[in-house]
Amino acid sequence: MGRARAGGDDPADAGPDADVMVIDVTVMDGDWRREVRKEVIERVLAALADACGLPEPSPAWWVTFRVIDEGSWGSRGTVLSVLSLLETGVFTGEKADAVRTALRA
Repeated sequence: MGRARAGGDDPADAGPDADVMVIDVTVMDGDWRREVRKEVIERVLAALADACGLPEPSPAWWVTFRVIDEGSWGSRGTVLSVLSLLETGVFTGEKADAVRTALRA
């Protein structure tokens, strides 16, 4: 039976004392192109390495990036929408337009 590999690295190669981390980045639907997701994942891993005083992320760390479909995120007894945030100043005008385009809203 083969072993799981992440980007060519075997998590077992990190050694028996390596701390395993699984980080789940979960976001509302929006403008999450492949290159944006890649940058978020790389920055999360770099920040973890920095916080742990390591020169690079461990192969025993895994990051997943999940996008929750519009209308599928709930809190406080109601369904939330990223669309309601677009006019609050949280996003730049350019990003708000990109989110609207991505959601065809």
